Amino acid sequence: MSSLTCQQLLQQHDEAWQAATVHPFLVQCQHGTIQANQFNTWLVQDFLFVNEFTRMAARLLASAPYAHFDTLLNGLAALQAELTWFEAKAAERSLTLQAPPQATCLEYCQLMASLADAPYAVQATAFWAIELAYNQGWQRHSPMPEPYAEFADRWGNPGFTEYVKLLEQQADVALAEVAPEIQQQAIAVFLQVAQLEQAFWQMAFTGSP
Repeated sequence: MSSLTCQQLLQQHDEAWQAATVHPFLVQCQHGTIQANQFNTWLVQDFLFVNEFTRMAARLLASAPYAHFDTLLNGLAALQAELTWFEAKAAERSLTLQAPPQATCLEYCQLMASLADAPYAVQATAFWAIELAYNQGWQRHSPMPEPYAEFADRWGNPGFTEYVKLLEQQADVALAEVAPEIQQQAIAVFLQVAQLEQAFWQMAFTGSP
């Protein structure tokens, strides 16, 4: 059985990953030129996304081997804090978080929900890819001016980077133990995550309410 690692996914699909982590939305945040409606669109839709991502994290924990519990439990605790933080940021901007998900957000949430019955290796690969996309996307466009520096630091800081590396190690362990057809599923979901990350930035960049 040939091996598959997260680094191989990044190397073999570099163009797709570049599109997922480098986008005019992030570039304009870095330059301080992003429009308020664009950023507000992202903030509200990302809160809705994180709601479903938290459920995905819980399902991942339910499927994980005990050796992976510490990392995943720490991630769940961080997500709880993140949801509260989103609520505070929305209040500062007088935004309602009761908005319906836009098409891209809905598609992304549906993908995460669809992984509930997927093998752990597939779930772990998707979870790592989602966290890495935010880590690299915000990190590659740092530093940012206020009021965006806080957002860049949340996902681009060294501690979050180390957490993502632990997720990568866990995904690699899982991928090494599965059959080629499950590895193919992991490749497919990695590419879906990359495509949806790019689409999510673009959705925010249009600034639709």
